[in-house]
Amino acid sequence: MRFLVDMPLSPALAEWLVAGGHDAVHASVVGLATAKDTEIVRRARDEGRVVVTADLDYPRILATTQADSPGLILFRGGNCSDQETVALLAHALRTIPHEELPVSIVVIEKSRIRRRRLPI
Repeated sequence: MRFLVDMPLSPALAEWLVAGGHDAVHASVVGLATAKDTEIVRRARDEGRVVVTADLDYPRILATTQADSPGLILFRGGNCSDQETVALLAHALRTIPHEELPVSIVVIEKSRIRRRRLPI
């Protein structure tokens, strides 16, 4: 699975994904540290990556453009430590079939995980 981890989340999350066998990059490492959200969406779509973020603007961008990609994993519900973020993402990756991630918005909260298929 290919991921693009957005700026609100730690580069350690991308490192954890890579250690788990995924192709993951952090926005700060690939020249997207100050990029607009729409540019990150375009880059992720072009590279076949799922965006991992805590930025609530992404679902709106995908909805208003009726996009069917890229997939999105959105952390909601407050600040989490790096360790909590890793644990929550690990649980989501065990729960959601990997083939569904590129065509879904997955919302991760401390108490639940929700998935909605794109486009919305």
